[in-house]
Amino acid sequence: MTAAPDASGNPEDLFADLLVRAGIDPGPDAVYTPLTGGLSHRVVRVDAGADRRWILRVLDPAVSAAGLGVPAWQEIDNTVLAARTGVGPRVLGTVGQPAAMVLEFIDGATLTADDLGRPATLARVATACRRLHGRSARFANDFDIFRKAEELLGLCLRHGLPIPSDYTDRLPDLDELERALAADPLPARPCHNDLLPANLMDDGRAVRIVDYQLSGMNDPAFDLGDIAAEAELPPDAVEILASAYFGGEMTARHLARVRLHRIASDIAWTLWFSVHHGLLADSAASPGFDYRAEAAGKWARAVRALDADDFGRLLDRAAGRTAPPAGPAGARSTGP
Repeated sequence: MTAAPDASGNPEDLFADLLVRAGIDPGPDAVYTPLTGGLSHRVVRVDAGADRRWILRVLDPAVSAAGLGVPAWQEIDNTVLAARTGVGPRVLGTVGQPAAMVLEFIDGATLTADDLGRPATLARVATACRRLHGRSARFANDFDIFRKAEELLGLCLRHGLPIPSDYTDRLPDLDELERALAADPLPARPCHNDLLPANLMDDGRAVRIVDYQLSGMNDPAFDLGDIAAEAELPPDAVEILASAYFGGEMTARHLARVRLHRIASDIAWTLWFSVHHGLLADSAASPGFDYRAEAAGKWARAVRALDADDFGRLLDRAAGRTAPPAGPAGARSTGP
């Protein structure tokens, strides 16, 4: 077996070698352009002339070791399954060590939070999520945002990483949120679990979903709530997204689940940024990213939602309970 060039040398030699080992000859004149915006793995655009364009994704084992993503082999497997639905990019080749994938180059626009403020775009995003959730073969791994939050908190405490001063004070709220969602769950589906706008692309025909770093079987409402959290969607846009996804089956319970998963997303990913900055700052794909500001923003939004007047009613609706009369901010159900 031919060893890959050392990553500390010329990175273009490494990229070319990985492509060849994946079964693709880029030729001597290929141009390699690192893509910025991602925070973990190395992603490179490869241009070799005419229609010979690819995306090379080199997976850093430190990401999964730090609890910030699934193992490399799992990401590759899930990416292959997502590709078969037409939602994910086609996988054109893989390498085992270092773990890497050569992916279809999607000629399209990366969506932004502003794009997701448009009802028509939200409907197309919902269609992409439905297709992934409904057509993909089962992923071999599970993803649970509450277990992930526990894992990340443990890492922060173990390594002395900063967390919001009131984070542990709000853990009872997170427990209550988990119980409400567990009372009447939706069937688990293959989910992406990291649907920030940068992972959504419009190829002119449909919305495509890229980067399966956190993918796994999960409640499909989490993907919708995660979109709402990452794009900071206003309430009416969240309802448009949920309605477009669930269609005629949409109920107050479905919308409540999406809104609660949005809160869970902000709570858990607050710590994701703390762990990433504390354990992987030296290898971050976007070294100029303001991790502290991102974490602070997520936590502030989570706390506002936990303290909102309707939080107790959301818990009741998600759990299938009859909501009590409106009470003071943060009021909880007194029902069974």
